[in-house]
Amino acid sequence: MIEQPGRLTPPLDILSTSRRRYLKRCSAISLLGLLGRVGIVSLFGETAHAGGQVEEPLIDSVRTALTSAVANRAPPVPQFSDNERQLAYQHWSRLMTSRLERLIPEAHSRQEFSQAVWYESKRAGLDVALVLGLIQVESNFRKFAVSSVGARGFMQVMPFWVRLIGDGDVSKLFHLQTNLRFGCVILRHYLDREQGDMFMGLGRYNGSRGQAPYPDAVLAASKKWQIGS
Repeated sequence: MIEQPGRLTPPLDILSTSRRRYLKRCSAISLLGLLGRVGIVSLFGETAHAGGQVEEPLIDSVRTALTSAVANRAPPVPQFSDNERQLAYQHWSRLMTSRLERLIPEAHSRQEFSQAVWYESKRAGLDVALVLGLIQVESNFRKFAVSSVGARGFMQVMPFWVRLIGDGDVSKLFHLQTNLRFGCVILRHYLDREQGDMFMGLGRYNGSRGQAPYPDAVLAASKKWQIGS
């Protein structure tokens, strides 16, 4: 039995050294103000207004690695090497499902979501709170959200990714695990491209590389999902 699925790369500290330096130079901006500035989500309907990843050429080795990463069909069932780790996960799951109740009212869907987001985050070597913060900013936890540029689902994945590293079926981006799988793999890819710089990697995910509003919004939202917050 294993504690968690195999990671693509080691996890990163949510705030990189370069990001900390950047924050010292910036004045504090509230999350509400940030969301208003970048027009992240609509409060009505299923339209999302987040930016989208920019399609860039992929070298063959990267394309192969990403294709393999999203193709693994292992079910998102956490497994643990001992009872202590299992109890810690169960505590996290109870806490997260409680916090998600307002956003995902149906109990079974809420449990399914929390299990899948934990699994896919750990599998990609990402902090789960970071992924939850990104989902909050991108779609406000709406499974069928579509942005003005065509990004889809919880993590607002651009359809071109399905053509580049998937099977071409864009409709699958509305499937829970598929959307989380693509989103986490893409975020991991962008963070690796930026050598672990969280600020730049998040900006690349949103198509706003080097601009502050989106990374600041995600990092602020992620604090809500940390244990103990």
